Amino acid sequence: MLNLFEDSSENPVNLLPKDGTVHYYGKIFTQERSDFYYDYLFNRIPWENDEAVIFGKLIITKRKVAWFGDQPFEYTYSKRTKHAKPWTPELLELKKKCEEVTGETYNSCLLNLYQDGSEGMAYHSDAEKDLKKHGAIASLTFGAERKFLFKHKTENEKAEVFLENGSLLVMKGITQDHWLHRLPTTIKVKSPRVNLTFRTIAE
Repeated sequence: MLNLFEDSSENPVNLLPKDGTVHYYGKIFTQERSDFYYDYLFNRIPWENDEAVIFGKLIITKRKVAWFGDQPFEYTYSKRTKHAKPWTPELLELKKKCEEVTGETYNSCLLNLYQDGSEGMAYHSDAEKDLKKHGAIASLTFGAERKFLFKHKTENEKAEVFLENGSLLVMKGITQDHWLHRLPTTIKVKSPRVNLTFRTIAE
């Protein structure tokens, strides 16, 4: 039987020096399977431009998003509320793979589409009240490789990693309490990246 998934590290190293846990598993899919998922996600997901309320003003971002879950969960960030759509079979496959590799469970997924390196995310932490406190967040990357940065909230500690096509990164424990993360913009990347962040909404 064809093995669609590459072997991932059983003991990934924690990228953070303290106050949290971030495991980077590297590529967990073959090139063929990564290309399949990228094509599906880029072309078949009902993408919408993200919205944020900043200083009382509604801002429509270039970055596109989609939100899926076990139920029509509400998820509020940047003062805007989204309702989760039902899973597709392909998204359930990806959720199952993340659960198998990480040993965690997830009930929802926020997808982000970055058209090129001009689109990114500023420093922030994923600590919205809708999320399970200290729950794991699994981040899958398909498409362009991008640098991902971490910065401690109170001390001069930093960490970085390059997220490869078909790779998995997991943030868990007290990470969001003590660390910010960002996807910096870059003129070097000319192609799109699809990012899936599997997470748990507190029911």
